[in-house]
Amino acid sequence: MKKIVLTAALLGGVLAHAGGFRVSLQGVKQLAMAHTSAHAEDASVTFFNPAGMSFIPSKFSIAAGGFGAKSIVTYQNLETLNSYETDSPIGTPLYAAVAYKVLDNFSVGFNFSTPFGSTIEWPSDWAGREIVQRLELKAFYFQPMVSVKLAPWVSFGGSYIYAKGTVNWDKAVTQLGGTLNLKDDKASGSGFGIGFYFQPNDKLDVSIAYRSPIDMEAKNGTVSFDISPALYPSLGLNASGQDNFKATLPLVDEYTIGATYKVTPKWLISGDFNYSGWDRYSRLTLDFENAPIGNQPSDPTVLVSPKNFKSTQTWRVGTQYQINDMIAARAGYYYDQSPYDDENFQAETPSFDSNVITAGLGFKFAKNFGLDVAGGIALPKSRKVENAYNNFYGQAKAKAYYFGLGLSYNAF
Repeated sequence: MKKIVLTAALLGGVLAHAGGFRVSLQGVKQLAMAHTSAHAEDASVTFFNPAGMSFIPSKFSIAAGGFGAKSIVTYQNLETLNSYETDSPIGTPLYAAVAYKVLDNFSVGFNFSTPFGSTIEWPSDWAGREIVQRLELKAFYFQPMVSVKLAPWVSFGGSYIYAKGTVNWDKAVTQLGGTLNLKDDKASGSGFGIGFYFQPNDKLDVSIAYRSPIDMEAKNGTVSFDISPALYPSLGLNASGQDNFKATLPLVDEYTIGATYKVTPKWLISGDFNYSGWDRYSRLTLDFENAPIGNQPSDPTVLVSPKNFKSTQTWRVGTQYQINDMIAARAGYYYDQSPYDDENFQAETPSFDSNVITAGLGFKFAKNFGLDVAGGIALPKSRKVENAYNNFYGQAKAKAYYFGLGLSYNAF
């Protein structure tokens, strides 16, 4: 039987940091200011830098929130002029965090977030249906952490990261006259985060943080074929038309440097620089138990897909103005790089160089409660699609919108 070459991007959207892969939605207050990190006002700082816990003004802090994220991607074949548009549901990332000062110079905390994941759904008859028809991705981060004040103006923090991921991917296999589904809900990995947080005076905050690489291991994935049962034996499938697969998927390291400066008692400006080492993600290997659907002559059950990602940089700037004791107005801008070029365009996890504009409001009720709202619009640059490996060519465009609602409580 002729080999079936599948496009391997399992958990691809759980892996990359820029553009359509990792939407920066881990704090509503932070999103309103371009997702900048040097804000030690409540427990939401814990995702960005565990060391920031030491400078939260309150003894006990809780922060939680949720987002809506909607993206639309359009692909057009420039020769036939056929055009296709995604009809993806709204993504709903969540976060929750708690921080507690055990001693004046020692804090503990915990952060839960969904920093990676999305759902993309293309029409069933679109030109890339053998690459992807629908792909749903989710990743959950669980981070216990500690922070120690080394001096009144500087702290050090560290966190353990347990990552849990799921994928549900549908695609056509026209050579077999049907479709297949790849699914894994037990992929996991672990890593760590460390950081320093500086507050040399009452006007300046500086955050320096590092998040380690994480290898997500999918050990018990299932591939289900919706094809004629007569083909099951030749593919080594069981009576239900299924096979198993394994994969190791690299999440890369990330460096962040951020600063916030209070120009006046009411007005502050923040800036961040992020670096993500995505050149680590050069290829993805799927190891099937029986099905000969790979592309390695030495072992037809092994599928290797080139990714050729490159490291990315993101620059962010945000501002906040305290209108009165109750209301703060916020705005921001950042530029996000795609981790791959046109020759490596991935239809299952499309990514673009993007300009992103954000804004929001913060409300304080009494001294303990806070409510934050934020929104953003991404303006991705259109790009050519020139992926010779998948024989996939054309033009791709996109647009994306975000909104969020967050709550916080601080006990002094």
